[in-house]
Amino acid sequence: MQTDLFIKNKKLNTSILIKKNYIATFVKNIANNNEKVFCVIDSKIKNKFNFKKEKNITIITIQCGERIKTINGYKHLVEKLIKNNVNRKSVLIAIGGGTLGDLAGFVSSTVLRGIDFFLIPTTLLSQVDSSIGGKNGINTTFGKNLIGTFYQPKEVLIDISVLNSLSKKEIKSGYAEIIKHALINDYIFFCWLERNINKLLNLNKSILEKAIYKSIMIKLFYVKKDEKESLYNNHSRAMLNFGHTIGHAIESHYKYEKLNHGEAISVGMITEAKISNYLGLLPTNELNRIIIHFKKCKLKIFDRIIKEKKIIKIISKDKKNFKDSINFSLINNIGSSIFYKKLDKDKVYKILQNI
Repeated sequence: MQTDLFIKNKKLNTSILIKKNYIATFVKNIANNNEKVFCVIDSKIKNKFNFKKEKNITIITIQCGERIKTINGYKHLVEKLIKNNVNRKSVLIAIGGGTLGDLAGFVSSTVLRGIDFFLIPTTLLSQVDSSIGGKNGINTTFGKNLIGTFYQPKEVLIDISVLNSLSKKEIKSGYAEIIKHALINDYIFFCWLERNINKLLNLNKSILEKAIYKSIMIKLFYVKKDEKESLYNNHSRAMLNFGHTIGHAIESHYKYEKLNHGEAISVGMITEAKISNYLGLLPTNELNRIIIHFKKCKLKIFDRIIKEKKIIKIISKDKKNFKDSINFSLINNIGSSIFYKKLDKDKVYKILQNI
């Protein structure tokens, strides 16, 4: 597979490029075509890049992590932009992981009622998931991403060369989202991942490119059908939340500190696969096959908090819920998903005690 891929989606008005060793060129091209550029960079990777030669670029470094996705984190970045004379012709580039992309996208969509936004995700997790689709937001004490907007970046650059510096833990966190895409939509992709998991986790270039590309295409399938997650059927963008109802609740309970996103979502996917099986949707042999794969990858599959009643209170605030129902994106086969709307809090608690 070639590394220079270009995906243009007119409906979403965004472009996605998959290239290698292209970040400096990408930023320079943006600087050459815009009067004022704000480049927000995760402080952990700021020394990898040098854009100071471009006079119209203002560099802002942020110590990233889930803690920046707060009202205070939003206020801090907005005030930095205003202090440096942001105007409606300014553009913002975010270079970092998913938390920075979520915050910077939200800021871009709201400062001066919206400025153009470019995104360069630098983790596998953000490259295959959060950078695609235009969801932006911040967390509250009541749950994750409860304040935010749908706002598409003008361009997304996926540069696989930056992944070489990631730890195995971060790679596995990203892989959790890749396997999610296969589980909800593509059985053949799941089989391919089973065969190629060791090469992928060792960052084999061609395997990694294909996995990223397939994940992006699956995510775009749902985003194009339901950009603002307004459908309540199997084409809903909510299908991408498989594992996230439980996973986000776990993250919220631990205040985003004990587990990283991929670990929480891994527990969430196995738990929701077990719920799928309990409800008679997912055959037991397929559940076991999924668990075997997660164990082979050494992905986390259990956390004691899912058995405690306090988790139900957090789950009940999930964005997918309406009326008194707790709604789940579940799977009815490997590669096939279903929007399930028939559970109340007591039923969910009972199921969690029995799986």
